[in-house]
Amino acid sequence: MADAHDPATLAFYDREAPVYAHRRHPERNARMVAFLARLQPGAGILELGCGGGQDASLMLAAGFDVTPTDGSPGLAAEAEKRLGRPVRLMRFEELDAVAAYDAVWASACLLHVPEDALAGVLGSIRRALKPGGLFFASFKSGDGGDRDSLGRYYNFPSRTTLEAAYAAAGPWSEIVIDEGEGGGYDGVARTWLFVVATA
Repeated sequence: MADAHDPATLAFYDREAPVYAHRRHPERNARMVAFLARLQPGAGILELGCGGGQDASLMLAAGFDVTPTDGSPGLAAEAEKRLGRPVRLMRFEELDAVAAYDAVWASACLLHVPEDALAGVLGSIRRALKPGGLFFASFKSGDGGDRDSLGRYYNFPSRTTLEAAYAAAGPWSEIVIDEGEGGGYDGVARTWLFVVATA
């Protein structure tokens, strides 16, 4: 697969890792709670873009078998400190697992994948899931790729373009897309698209 990351965005996260990894997160993520409730106890979860490890720590505490990964060496190191366990340094295009995970959690990370590479990454994620596996991802909605005020690349998909990318990734038994309002590290409020897909 061609490169599915933006070098300038990865460089940003490496520079900002100590601050970004310790930003405040909600103590209870309602979407994560709902997602985990659909999994069997101890299910194997691949986390893409684990950042500072906040989500992984909650999933591990709930008894799930979590494999945390990130494409930024700086963030992976910060997550290892939080979790007390190895974090795999992996860019999206390096995912080559087949039918290995019960679920994939990709919160606010695939939104950095270049538009023309998104369907390929989604296809790799689908292949990494066991039959019936669940996949969560979130995106900032918009009308195409652009950079934010901090220089980070975002694919900013519309609902229609996101549906097309998932369709191109291969057949899913179910795809549910919800919308919600939220902020980000740049302090800008945006509409978010939350996707739960079933392999």
